[in-house]
Amino acid sequence: MRVVMFGFQTWGHRTLGALLESEHEVVAVVTHPPGEGVYEKVWSDSVADLAEAHGVEVIVRERPDDDELVERLRELDPDVIVATNWRTWIPPRIFALPKRGTLNVHDSLLPAYAGFSPLIWALINGESEVGVTAHMMDDTLDAGDIVLQRAVPVGPRDTSADLFAKTLALFGPITVDGLAEIAAGRTDFTKQDRSKASFFHKRAEEDLRIDWTWAADELDRLVRAQSAPYPSAFCFHRGKRLEIVTAQVSEARYGGTPGRIFYREGDGVAIVAGPEARRGRNQALLVTRVRTADGTELAAHDYFKHMGGYLTSRP
Repeated sequence: MRVVMFGFQTWGHRTLGALLESEHEVVAVVTHPPGEGVYEKVWSDSVADLAEAHGVEVIVRERPDDDELVERLRELDPDVIVATNWRTWIPPRIFALPKRGTLNVHDSLLPAYAGFSPLIWALINGESEVGVTAHMMDDTLDAGDIVLQRAVPVGPRDTSADLFAKTLALFGPITVDGLAEIAAGRTDFTKQDRSKASFFHKRAEEDLRIDWTWAADELDRLVRAQSAPYPSAFCFHRGKRLEIVTAQVSEARYGGTPGRIFYREGDGVAIVAGPEARRGRNQALLVTRVRTADGTELAAHDYFKHMGGYLTSRP
């Protein structure tokens, strides 16, 4: 089939690589211009560079809403469009233009975690598995009929980078296999159960802020979700920003006020946490490495010279 791909960053790069190695003909690629946002710099493999290296036409758009693009797509006459990590709305006059529609590839197990940053949100929320869904695009974002879906387990100490690697490996195969279903003439794809749908926003600075009233296991997942190469979760100590680089749940239970710098346990320092921390029934967040406001990274034992005082959510 003749394919036009809409894609960006490493997800789009990996998908395009699989398409170029498949039996399908990639007639053009539409991609975003390079961005300055922190998350756009993390997974920054260039779709444009890969396309140009293979002699594929590259069209750059922030938003695909102009008549010139629509006319060029009509001239290209694709059988199908593939969209991967496309960051803005694709209007119906584009996604419905190909004879066989538009296949969107999204890194969650739809209908859950539609929208943005699904792996980070899923890790924070303690999901046991994550995955990738190939679905037919319709008027509602990430809500079209499911062509294929594949899952991978979330390990007990996985970070968001680990989940990225696990799910990225699925993007090329699920795209090519999804196109095989479409090429075979299938249209009886699985309807999404909208009663199970959830939609998440992009991660921002406020979403990295530690709330010490969260339970220790929730904070542990937040730290792992916001680990390198993503910006770290943060709090404040004596009015200065302090990033929590690595942490885990304590062995012992600690009581008192959330945020209290309490006790050395093993390689870490126990910080009292939880909505009912005063009752002494909760484990603490055992902080093992931190990063100060000037960028210095230290073991918790080297940073917390004395016990006492508090970590706070705000200065």
